[in-house]
Amino acid sequence: METSHSPESAQLMEQILYEVKRVVVGQDRFLERVMVAMLAQGHLLVEGVPGLAKTLTVKTLADVVRGRFKRIQFTPDLVPADLIGTRIYNQKTGDFSTSLGPVFANLLLADEINRAPAKVQSALLEVMQERQVTIAGESHKVPAPFLVMATQNPIETEGTYPLPEAQVDRFMMKVLVDYPTDEEEYVIVERVTGPAVTVQSVATTDQLATLQAQCRNVYVDPSMVQYAVKLVSATRTPEKHGLKGLGAFITYGASPRATIGLVEGARALAMLRGRSYALPEDMTDLVPDVLRHRLVLSYEGLAEGLDADALIGRIMAAVTPPAKPLEHEKRAA
Repeated sequence: METSHSPESAQLMEQILYEVKRVVVGQDRFLERVMVAMLAQGHLLVEGVPGLAKTLTVKTLADVVRGRFKRIQFTPDLVPADLIGTRIYNQKTGDFSTSLGPVFANLLLADEINRAPAKVQSALLEVMQERQVTIAGESHKVPAPFLVMATQNPIETEGTYPLPEAQVDRFMMKVLVDYPTDEEEYVIVERVTGPAVTVQSVATTDQLATLQAQCRNVYVDPSMVQYAVKLVSATRTPEKHGLKGLGAFITYGASPRATIGLVEGARALAMLRGRSYALPEDMTDLVPDVLRHRLVLSYEGLAEGLDADALIGRIMAAVTPPAKPLEHEKRAA
């Protein structure tokens, strides 16, 4: 049994981040979330205007861990076969052969997921959940590790198909990516217009699988699991947690997948921060990302000009995180 956190794995994660940062400027928070999803084996939904290095980040990460990277541009005329693959008839032999689609990758980028119709979205969501596809009655497993990152453009809603609530729930986190600062933008322009940077592969997909296994061993105190349960419960029945009147603004709260996402995410973030145990701040840092896409606001909430983040802020203020574990307790853990 491996230790839940060895110096080698900490060093390896540092090297991975260092290599990616040689290409990608800024976006540290976003990169951290991508790493959290990768370690916790979750999927990411990313919202941000075009040109903020979303594709570049994932592609660079794939290069650094020697993974297979595929990008699919979602368009209204896409069909599920374009994604998962299809059966091809060979006239010479009279046999059918299976041609596997681009979902057979380690890192899959679904660009502008809300531009494709529901049947294509659900084909992708099946792969995310089951990690396999069915073509003509035969199941094919996608390679491991497998991470889907889907992007949405918040500006244009013309000709888009919003993701159904039940499907959005399959994403562990929804991350908002913002414009770089002026200083970062200066560096971005220098890098892009300067000589090309080639990244080194510092890890393999097998090493990544080992890191994922170690992530499962990071200690999460029962009090923190209780905190996650309370937070998620407060999105369903705010009144029980002393949030009077908040229930009128929320049609649907978050599902148990949110609670699992908070615990798994806290583990991964603790591991990235070089610890073998999770602290309350590892979880509180991720609460907005794990919950924002899972709250369905009512007409009343939207009429009041509220958004999911505002409601999450109110829930977090009412549900207090557990106290930090004492040093001797951490050692015992």
